[in-house]
Amino acid sequence: MRGPQLARLLGPWNAAGVVRRPDYAALAGAVRGLLHDGRLALGVRLPAERELAGALGISRTTVAAAYRTLRESGHLTSRRGAGSWTTLPAGHRVGTSGLWAPTDDEALIDLGVAALAAPAELADAVAEAVAELPGYAAGAGYHPMGLPVLREAVAQQYTAAGVPTAADQVMITSGVQHALDLLLRLLVAPGQRIVVETPTYPNALTAFAAHRARVVSYALGGTGWDPDLLLATVRGAQAPVAYLIPDYHNPTGHLMPVQLRERLPATAHAAGTDLVVDESFADLRLDGPPLPPSVATFDRAARVLAIGGMSKPYWGGLRIGWIRAAAPVVARLAATRVTVDMSSPVLDQLAAARLLARRDAVVAARRAELLARRDALVAALGRYLPQWRYAVPHGGLCLWVELDAPVASALARAALELGVRVAPGPRFGADGTMERFLRLPYTLPEAELVEAVRRLAQARDEIDRPAPAARSLAILDI
Repeated sequence: MRGPQLARLLGPWNAAGVVRRPDYAALAGAVRGLLHDGRLALGVRLPAERELAGALGISRTTVAAAYRTLRESGHLTSRRGAGSWTTLPAGHRVGTSGLWAPTDDEALIDLGVAALAAPAELADAVAEAVAELPGYAAGAGYHPMGLPVLREAVAQQYTAAGVPTAADQVMITSGVQHALDLLLRLLVAPGQRIVVETPTYPNALTAFAAHRARVVSYALGGTGWDPDLLLATVRGAQAPVAYLIPDYHNPTGHLMPVQLRERLPATAHAAGTDLVVDESFADLRLDGPPLPPSVATFDRAARVLAIGGMSKPYWGGLRIGWIRAAAPVVARLAATRVTVDMSSPVLDQLAAARLLARRDAVVAARRAELLARRDALVAALGRYLPQWRYAVPHGGLCLWVELDAPVASALARAALELGVRVAPGPRFGADGTMERFLRLPYTLPEAELVEAVRRLAQARDEIDRPAPAARSLAILDI
C-alpha cells in the first residue's frame, strides 16, 4: 500500500475534539481501528516511514514511533530491509463457516441467510420438466458439461447481455458453490494464493480453507473498490486466482464501476491471474444506475471465469449453477468434474431451462418484491436504530450495516435469545475482524423485517445494560 492510499483510509486520524494523545499514539490507534473494522486487510505491506510521513505531513519520527507501537501490540510485523506487514495479535484466523443450519422453529426470524422463497412459476416449470423427462430417460443420464438445452439457454443469456457466448463455453454445475469448488480444483494447488475481497461470501472462504489456499485480502472501503489499490494487490500477489463479486457485492451491495472492470482483465493477465467473477446477483438491480457490462466483456486473454446460478434470482432449492469460460477451460473442467460427480440432476436442469425461458417475468417480480422489502428494512432501521450507518444498495439482497460499537458477535447472541438470527461481520472475513458490522438481508416479508429490527434494537439495549450486581450478605455486629 502506498502512502497516499493509507492516508485516504486514515482520514482525520488526529482530528480535534477527541481525547488528546501524542500524535504517534493517535496514528497507531487509527491503524488498529482500520484493522479491527476490516477496512485495512491483514498481510498488507504498509508504506515506508518516510513515504507515510510525507503523505500525512508529519515527521518521520512520529511514524516510526507509531509503527513501533503497532509492533509491540502485535498489529505489525517488520523485517529489516523488507518492510512491515499488518497482523493481528492472535495471529491469522480463518473466519467461521458460512454454513447455514435450517431450523424448525417457526417463531425464529431468520436473517442469517440471504435467499428468497421459490417463485410461483417454479411449479409450472417443474411440471413441464417432468413431461420432458421421458425423452432423456432412455439414455444413461450422465452429462458432465450439462444438458445442451440448458447450456444453450445460459449462453443466450450472456449473449443478450453483451458477452457473445457459445454453448461449448458453458458448463452446468450443482450450484454456484460447486462451480467455485471445481475452479479451485483445476486452478489452485495447496499453499497457493487467492486474492479475495474482504468482506466477502463466507462459503467462499470456507472453500478456500478446504483447498488449503493462502488468502490475500483486499479490503473494500465504505464506497467500494479503490481501483489503484485493487490492481496493485492483484499485481503484487501473483496469485493463480482472484475471486471477486462486482455486481451488488455480497455483503456490501457495492457495484463495481465500469472503468475498473475495463482495467482488471489486462492487469490479471499480466500477473498470471485468472479472475473468478461471481455474478450471482447480476439480475437483481432494484433502482439506481444501469448494471455495467460484465467484466468478461473486456477480457481479451480468456482470463475471466464467470460463475452464476439460479439460487439468488430464482430459488436456492434448485441446485443449478454454471461457469462461463473459454471452451478449452470448460473441457478441462469437465475432466476435473468426473473425479467428484458425474452430472447435475437431469430433472433440475430441465426445470432450470424452463424457468430461464420465463426470466423476464420472474426477475421483474423479484425486483419489485425486493425493492419494497429493502425500503421497509431501511425505514425500520431509521425508526428503531437511527445510530447505525449504511449505504442503501441499488441491488442485491442485503444491507451491510455499521454498528455504533464493535459488538456484532455479542449482538448476534443477544438477538438469538429474542428469536432473531443474524450474521455478524466476522463471518465475512478471513481474519476475525469486522466486529462493527452486521449483514441484514431484506428477503423476508416486510412485517417480519420490521419486527426483526425492533428485536435487534431491544438486543442492542440489553448489551449496554449492566449485569445485576451480586447480592451481598450483610454481617451483623452482635
